[in-house]
Amino acid sequence: MMDPMRVVVTGGRGALGSQVMSALSAMGHEAVSASRRSGVDVASGAGLDRVLDGAEAVVHTADTVNPRSYAAVTLGGTRHVLDAAARQDTPPHVVTISIVGVDHHPYSYYRAKRGAEELVERSDQPATLVRATQFHSLAALFARLGRIGPIAMGLRGMQLQPVDIGWVGRRLAEIAVGPRPDGPARGPDLTGPDRFDLTELTRLVSEHAGRTPPRILALPAYGAIMTAFVDGAILPGPDAEIGGERFAQWLARQPKRLRGR
Repeated sequence: MMDPMRVVVTGGRGALGSQVMSALSAMGHEAVSASRRSGVDVASGAGLDRVLDGAEAVVHTADTVNPRSYAAVTLGGTRHVLDAAARQDTPPHVVTISIVGVDHHPYSYYRAKRGAEELVERSDQPATLVRATQFHSLAALFARLGRIGPIAMGLRGMQLQPVDIGWVGRRLAEIAVGPRPDGPARGPDLTGPDRFDLTELTRLVSEHAGRTPPRILALPAYGAIMTAFVDGAILPGPDAEIGGERFAQWLARQPKRLRGR
């Protein structure tokens, strides 16, 4: 049986970080949440040296969807975690989460995530970069965004292959306590078992809410960002690791009125 490890999770109270925390605890490891509530701020680096003292691994999930904070949190936070890990007597294994396709998509958030990946790739410390597709909750949000009464607008040809956030959290935990690389390494791309176009997603979400599925107004892609979505930049490749709960199973457990992302 594996000896218990001390693993720090940045953003440990967030949607993904809390899943990593639960998985680590279930495996018998010491899971330590690092967030502003515990005196750790990845944007400034405050508290990182203290919380990483004695840690054997750190799973970096802290992030932002606020465009004004990409530089400070998405990029700066990753840099601060890597720097703090390197200052430890025995640097912990740093596991970071990114998004499938960020190296082929011009969306500003994806560009920021790719910049964070490059920081990991250029480091000389034990680090594993893992990518995942969109979580089920975000896929459901995409299905709701374009609806106006009996009509829903969507990009013609856009597809998603969403993934279960709980499974991604478990895989990140397993990678963190697994074999330690000598330097920066790529972990698996993670995705779910089902691929959908927006028409099918919209139908499923509408039926879940007890509403008649809308008539889909399929719009052609316009501009580089929309074209990248339609061209499948965010879809996983053939070597991606598939797992987790199916979207329909996840949806069945949700309240009829979906909120947030």
